[in-house]
Amino acid sequence: MVAAQDTTVVRSHRASNPSRTLVCLGFCGGGTGPYHAWGGVVPSDVDLAAICYPGREGRFLEGFARNWDELADDATEAVLSAATEGPYVLFGHSMGGWMAFDVAVRIDKRGGPAPEALVVSSANAPSRGLTVKDMFPDQRDTDEQLLGWMRTHGLMAEHVLNDPDLQEMALELMRADIRVRDTFAHHSGHRVKIPLQVITGENDDVIDPDAGVQWKNLSLGDYRHDVLPGGHFYTPDIWRRLPTFIPALTAPTSPRSEGR
Repeated sequence: MVAAQDTTVVRSHRASNPSRTLVCLGFCGGGTGPYHAWGGVVPSDVDLAAICYPGREGRFLEGFARNWDELADDATEAVLSAATEGPYVLFGHSMGGWMAFDVAVRIDKRGGPAPEALVVSSANAPSRGLTVKDMFPDQRDTDEQLLGWMRTHGLMAEHVLNDPDLQEMALELMRADIRVRDTFAHHSGHRVKIPLQVITGENDDVIDPDAGVQWKNLSLGDYRHDVLPGGHFYTPDIWRRLPTFIPALTAPTSPRSEGR
């Protein structure tokens, strides 16, 4: 397991007197970049941080995680590192939603500090296990199919699209994440005690119609399910403003933030 480093928690927005931090976990094939723009829409007293997984960005020289547990161990240490600065809300999109749930469970087993809330976006409940619907992109996809998927969902910047060497690196990263994702297994009985918010896209055909009910069964605390316009990544405008749909970011300040 790789210990949390300065390059592991990427803080793209700092508030002058922060009440909490929004900590984001990446989706399959993604890095911290898609979250940086949220610095302009999070509440003025909220810090923004994203967890960098091994093998990319500032951790480029590290090897990719070999399986789900290895990545979850690494992400847990990184989130706990972010938590040393005070209260936080934990967010994960798609594969990152499962990772955020798993990390929250692991932190609870260790005795905290737990997030004030868990927010999972565009993810089916992990309790149903890894199904064909969740296995997209697929390990069997060609390079062209993977590149097409990344173009469609805006995961590749223009300079990457025009650079064969950067394309190759993006494909390597995506395939590494797919391999990790495909080793995921839910452990029966795992639930979260903290408030849980589930966000899904109204036109996302990846999400089960009863995903909300399945997620609610994994929560022992407050629960809400919000359906937003668009597909797996919503509409571009909704994605840009996604933090504005997270009530936990404007909730009364936790006592733990005193003296921060």
